[in-house]
Amino acid sequence: MTIETPYGKVEKQLFEKLSEIKLLACDVDGVFSDGRIYMGQNGEELKAFHTRDGYGVKALLNIGIHVVVITGRKSKMVETRMTALGVKHILQGCEDKQPALEALQLELGIKAEQTAAIGDDMPDMGMFNAASLNICVNDGHPLVASTADYVTQTKGGFGAVREVCDLILLTKGQLTNIHGASV
Repeated sequence: MTIETPYGKVEKQLFEKLSEIKLLACDVDGVFSDGRIYMGQNGEELKAFHTRDGYGVKALLNIGIHVVVITGRKSKMVETRMTALGVKHILQGCEDKQPALEALQLELGIKAEQTAAIGDDMPDMGMFNAASLNICVNDGHPLVASTADYVTQTKGGFGAVREVCDLILLTKGQLTNIHGASV
């Protein structure tokens, strides 16, 4: 059986798993951004973040869903962006993402069955090992996509995080409520 969503039909089993989510773990590069890093003449880095993803994160936080970003790189931009969204759990410089996610789950008292992870490339597989619902962005690496429970309709950096947030909100009857402004 399938359930109709704004992103197409999803299997009832996936919908039920989404309804249990209390923690969304996200990679950054290739998920919140398109994966490209722009380098300036003086070594400065720039990334683009989509406001729709920001709204989705704020909406989840507003209904009590925890959001964590876990990234292998360290970037002031990521800290600034996620802090502006209200994300309290910003884990940077994590080459091995599984123990980082497991430690946060333990701290928050959240089980793997209540955790979803969204990624795009091989370093995100550690998060997948610690979560029960694994999501790959539409333009993610084929090996990651082949292990995912769900592949987004939307590409990384262009609203893929919002898509996942919307699906979680839908399962909780919160999709059409306004949860603040885009940031």
